[in-house]
Amino acid sequence: MDPVYRPAVRVICFDADDRILLLHWEDPTDGSRLWEPPGGGIEPGETPLETARRELAEETGLDPAAIGREFVDVHRETWWKGRRFAGIEQFFTARYGTSRPAVVREGLLEYEQSELLEHAWVSLGDLESLPDRLEPPNLAEVVRVLSS
Repeated sequence: MDPVYRPAVRVICFDADDRILLLHWEDPTDGSRLWEPPGGGIEPGETPLETARRELAEETGLDPAAIGREFVDVHRETWWKGRRFAGIEQFFTARYGTSRPAVVREGLLEYEQSELLEHAWVSLGDLESLPDRLEPPNLAEVVRVLSS
């Protein structure tokens, strides 16, 4: 099956203790589960930074003004809802001055509410021990680049 190319962004959110925020999703098509940073597809007319701010607010309720302008490009290929997505995503950084700032997912659509199982603030060393799939698979390296 040919992949769908969809421009998208992700936000690596750091708390005051250098943990990162990950969202745990369930694919309603096949039941697979994955962990990934907040983010999503770039809508027509949006810049990647605007998308990052919108997606972060919708998925977490965290202050999108904390997102900086710096980013790294990451090649990503994943399955979601039975389709294969591939392409380059821009990964931005947001830093928060408190430990595990509260996440509110009121901005999610109803179907997204049911697909998002949980969120977690995860230490870099704990990434490999999470159950289910990590997206992108090289997330630890992406976080290291962004935290330097």
